[in-house]
Amino acid sequence: MAKKENTDRWFISISRLWVVAFVAFPLLWSACSGPKNEVVKGFEDAAEVPTLRTLDVMTLISDSGVTRYRINAPEWLMYENAQEPYWYFPRGLHVEKFDSVFATEALIQGDTAIYFKNKQLWRLDRNVRIENTKEEVFLTSQIFWDQRKREIYSDSFIHIETPDEVIEGYGFTSNEQMTRYKIRRTSGIFPIKRDSVPPDSAKVDSVAVPKQAIKP
Repeated sequence: MAKKENTDRWFISISRLWVVAFVAFPLLWSACSGPKNEVVKGFEDAAEVPTLRTLDVMTLISDSGVTRYRINAPEWLMYENAQEPYWYFPRGLHVEKFDSVFATEALIQGDTAIYFKNKQLWRLDRNVRIENTKEEVFLTSQIFWDQRKREIYSDSFIHIETPDEVIEGYGFTSNEQMTRYKIRRTSGIFPIKRDSVPPDSAKVDSVAVPKQAIKP
């Protein structure tokens, strides 16, 4: 009788062992054959990674507590970890500048733009276009806009269309409103010819912008 009880206990123990093995083996197999954790290599230079990316931007910027600019851009990248923090607009920028009563003083746009925060300096590149309140249009390949000095300048070719003439040259400086400007080296002044007909039906001859003026 004792021998039979020992045999039953041995059988129960073996049965429990098989149950434990049956439950534990799938878990062990799952742990061994499941997806492995991978270590993602970090960025070697954090300064090259934008700290913020914004799409379809429309924002207002104030100067001395007064709203002065409205910015529209398809993409805005901020590099706050760079040695010289800057904003980058890789897909173009459109800036509208206001006066003290929120009337538009100037419109500025370019294919790409960079703003250096500490210097308060803008740089616009490729197909830069500026319009002022005097119905004058400025076309160039690059400009710098110093907000501290409140001036705009460039060393590039400049094409200016006024209601009466077209002026071309290399390098210029101007106030922020682009109403008082000076061309460093003038290459040509072309009066716009008007037909001898009443002003309401007058036609203006168009002047083509040289291709080299808008190439980077």
